[in-house]
Amino acid sequence: MAKVERFEDLRCWQSARSVVRLVYRLSQKGELRKYYDTQRQFRRAALSIMNNIAEGFARYHPKEFSQFLNVAQSSVAEVKSILYVLEGLSYFPEPELRQIHLSVDDTRKSILALIKYIQNRQNGVSEPSVGYTKQEVPNHHYILSLPKKHL
Repeated sequence: MAKVERFEDLRCWQSARSVVRLVYRLSQKGELRKYYDTQRQFRRAALSIMNNIAEGFARYHPKEFSQFLNVAQSSVAEVKSILYVLEGLSYFPEPELRQIHLSVDDTRKSILALIKYIQNRQNGVSEPSVGYTKQEVPNHHYILSLPKKHL
């Protein structure tokens, strides 16, 4: 497995980036184009996921990194909530929304797995749970990768 040296190497950040692309594409279509405030909030929430992962990675202490990851996973919930609003208003076909729901769920799972791993490291648990592999990042971070079947 490749060593994680940049936030761009994190699986959760890559997944969040995919969510941002999907959200931007969807927000340029249909009825949502007319509702600028909702469109902007949807985009900001998606960007917040990706940006908080990156910002947390740049922090020196794992506890701070975990806090930023918690904010990122909270932004995932915000994106999900907006998706339910869009679904309830029938702004988009269900298959389109389902694709984003799945992507958002995968992103949340990978963020929560990383949070759990960091917390285990802080609590002196030296080995991650079954199914996780660890990668050490220079200076301060221990990053996990989940096998693809878990994401």
